[in-house]
Amino acid sequence: MLEICEADLSQQLHADAMLQLMNEYACDPMGGGEPLSEFAREHLIAEMRKRPTIRVILALDGDIPVGLMNCIEGFSTFACKPLMNVHDVVVSQAYRGRGISKQMFAKAEAMARRLGCVKMTLEVLEGNMPAREAYSALGYRYYQLDPSMGSAMFWEKKL
Repeated sequence: MLEICEADLSQQLHADAMLQLMNEYACDPMGGGEPLSEFAREHLIAEMRKRPTIRVILALDGDIPVGLMNCIEGFSTFACKPLMNVHDVVVSQAYRGRGISKQMFAKAEAMARRLGCVKMTLEVLEGNMPAREAYSALGYRYYQLDPSMGSAMFWEKKL
């Protein structure tokens, strides 16, 4: 029986599920194609537990972890309200195509509404067409303030 829940990382089952699914995601080409580092595996749960603005949604088939969504609360200065960024989404290969990500997004949206968030944001790789199609079907769009200026781009600078 599939359960979609807000994880409690102080529970060993949830912490182990989160690490297992994050490693699965990291090993996928959409996650970089390499396992989590030893440092990340050893410290990720403790570091996430220090940050109350990080929320984790898990999909569990009994005790089997099958889906994960990490959400990080941010703040919209224009709206002067919180926002929820969907930072990681993964569904185990054997469970894809069953609507699990849609259920996790519904749980995340309910959580964001409960927290008073003005919007939800996410990033997706340009070549990840299955994810782009799924996000589009859920109502996500490119971010624009003024169409003449084009869509927002997500950039990074590694430190």
